[in-house]
This record gives sequence, C-alpha cells and structure tokens, in this order.
Amino acid sequence: MPAKNPRLTAVVEKPLYRWLKESARRKGISLSLRLRDLVKEAYEEEEDIFWSREGEERRKTFDPKTALTHEQVFGKKK
Repeated sequence: MPAKNPRLTAVVEKPLYRWLKESARRKGISLSLRLRDLVKEAYEEEEDIFWSREGEERRKTFDPKTALTHEQVFGKKK
C-alpha cells in the first residue's frame, strides 16, 4: 500500500543527527515528526521573509492620493 504522504530521505552529519534525535526524544515524538516540524517552521519563516520583502516593495510605491478607499473596493456597508 502506498504511503499517504510523500516520503523523503535526508543525509545529515552525525552531530546534526544526534541533535535531531535528542530534540525528538525531548518532545516525545518520532525523528520523522520532529524533522517534519522543523521543515514546516523553516518554510513558514521563509514565507514570512518573502511577504515582508514583497510588502516593503509595495509600500515604496504606495500613494495615498491615488489609493482606492474601502468603499470604492467593497461598496458601502449595509
């Protein structure tokens, strides 16, 4: 039966492996789950950095004189 989620194989240095194994033990989860959680955290951090930069670029070109108001975009509240 195929796995529900895709699987990865990673090769890491011994010190990193020992840290990862100990970190998983302290949290009471498997090595696989700990690695998954760390990858998800890294993904979210990278995404935050991207959107922060994107927002900064958009802020540079923002002109309140030409910006649409909430009502212009969404209409008046009922």
